[in-house]
Amino acid sequence: MVVNHPYELLFSNEFIKIAIADHFNVNLKLEGFSATGSIKFKPALHMITRLEEQGRLRKGMRIIESSSGNLGLALSMICAAKGYHFTCVSDPNISPQSARIIQAYGAKLIVVNQRDDNGGYLSTRINLIKSMLERDAQLLWINQYENEENVRAHYLSTGPEILRAFPTPDYVFIGAGTTGTLGGVSRYLREHAPQATVIAVDSEGSVTFGQPAGKRLIPGLGTSNPPAIRVHSHFDQLLMIPEQNAIAMCHRLAQRGLLLGGSSGTVLAGIERYASRIPAGACVVAISPDFGDRYLDTIYNPAWVNSHFPALQPENCPVDAL
Repeated sequence: MVVNHPYELLFSNEFIKIAIADHFNVNLKLEGFSATGSIKFKPALHMITRLEEQGRLRKGMRIIESSSGNLGLALSMICAAKGYHFTCVSDPNISPQSARIIQAYGAKLIVVNQRDDNGGYLSTRINLIKSMLERDAQLLWINQYENEENVRAHYLSTGPEILRAFPTPDYVFIGAGTTGTLGGVSRYLREHAPQATVIAVDSEGSVTFGQPAGKRLIPGLGTSNPPAIRVHSHFDQLLMIPEQNAIAMCHRLAQRGLLLGGSSGTVLAGIERYASRIPAGACVVAISPDFGDRYLDTIYNPAWVNSHFPALQPENCPVDAL
């Protein structure tokens, strides 16, 4: 394959079969092969393209977005390739690798440090963006939390990709971050594979679907301010997974050669919790948003894990996950 632009490097039809339980396999959709290494590449490109088509984004304008990592990284690359100036507003939970890559693309990175009322940083990030918009008429906010094109991107891509590979899935597990992926894929499944049981997986401490607020350290899933586009999500059950379970799962998989990000670990820990309710031989599909290389300083760093999750000693991360 030969492409003309880096944002054409989209690879999202790869699955790996793994065993979380003895009586079924999980067909894990690996979204980390695309140009910027995550599923966020899809909505980033789709939202930018739609703004251009609508005439709202023109040469010389500046783009701003709030992101804990992967969407900001994707927008940084796309904006660099298309000639837009980009500012990413993030928080201390962004991985050092993601922060450096965003800046390497020439984007400006602003890191807020004040927690919001729910213990996170999302409201703080959004309030800063709103104040900057008031002062700069040439600044355009992508607003992944309210932008329905975030949902539509996955309705047009991720949903159809799953059904091309597995036309009649029995269970589909999807992580809930901004809920763009969850909303787009679940809507597509409801329309084209209504027999599928859709399980949403979120991190404990996330308030997206009305659960109690709490401190979270792993970027990707969860919010401290419910995104407006969550109303497009259709699921049969919601699983709330402690971050320590996600980290333990990531370490178990890494010890068998599969290095995944924190969101993937959360989703797979959710499947493990739900496994007893899944019939033998069922077709189970799950989405892995990214790989683990961006988390080397955090969830794969023994010092970081020991500092934040001291109960997670090596003996608590068995190697029988695959």
